[in-house]
Formats: sequence, C-alpha cells, structure tokens
Amino acid sequence: MKTNDQRISPCLTFNHQAEEAANFYVSIFSAVFENSKVLNIARFSKEELEALSYLPEDIRPGPAGSVRTVRFLLNGQEIEAVNGGKFFNFCEGMSLYVRCKTQEEIDWLWEKLSEGGEKSQCGWLKDKYGVSWQIAPAIVDEMLNDLDPEKSNRVIIAIYGMKKYDIEALKRAYEGQ
Repeated sequence: MKTNDQRISPCLTFNHQAEEAANFYVSIFSAVFENSKVLNIARFSKEELEALSYLPEDIRPGPAGSVRTVRFLLNGQEIEAVNGGKFFNFCEGMSLYVRCKTQEEIDWLWEKLSEGGEKSQCGWLKDKYGVSWQIAPAIVDEMLNDLDPEKSNRVIIAIYGMKKYDIEALKRAYEGQ
C-alpha cells in the first residue's frame, strides 16, 4: 500500500456529492495548475454497510456500491472528499486558500468556482457545494507582511474594498499610487 508523504490533508465531508465535487474541482484546477487529478474512489460494500446497521436509517450511508471517499489532487495538494450524510454542513470558518501567480488564474478560478455559489468580499467565495474558498494572489502575502506599515496598511484597505482580487490595483496601493 502506497501512502502519501503529505502529513496533513483537508477532508471535505459532503452529503452525497463527494465524487461529483472532486470531478468538478479537478476539471477547474487542471485548466490552470499541473498535477490535478482523481487518485482513488472507494465505494461502500454490502458488508461495510451491514457493519453500520446500528446507525439510524435516516443517516446510514449507502446503498452498496455508492461512493464512500474520493482522494484527489489539486496542484499536487491531496484532498479527501467523504460522503458523510445530510447532517454535515460547510461553513466559512474553514476555507481552502489558493495562491495564484497571475490575474488570469484568479479570474478563471473565481468565475468557475463561484458558478452556482456566491461571491463575497476580500477574495472569498462559496462554491455550489457550500465549500468556502479564498482566491488570492501569491504576492499579497509579501505585501501584507512588508516591514513598512504604511504599505501594508494601504494594501489591506484596498483588499477590503474588493470582491475578486485585482493584482494591479494591489500593486498601485502598495506603491502609494
């Protein structure tokens, strides 16, 4: 059995859309990043479901053959998606943060991930499954941590006024233009 060297991986628990969501994410990310693919799909067996027969019927997974877990890569980052039942919900307290190198990457991911979801402030969006994402330029980390507090302050104030990040506007704020 081959194990991944990545020691910490996000695990997203869906009601019953784990495979659909993994395929959705892989299709979007593979257009802009390398190494985005589905690695494995595990399905519930009849015996496994029998072992879970103690669960109340309204939250019991199944049927046999339905998807239990999906392991996939987004830009080399392993993520696991689980079908956990209808009592699991996503919230904004946990998000996936994506550092983009170009405005084109930001634009693509922002539009594709927000289809059927909702766009919010400061690069945040919620996709059609309820998963929260932050789509940000990689350069913003350096700008916000600049030793010159005036520069970093101008950048954060500019971010507060944005929905989708605009790299050129952030650069102008950073330079005081």
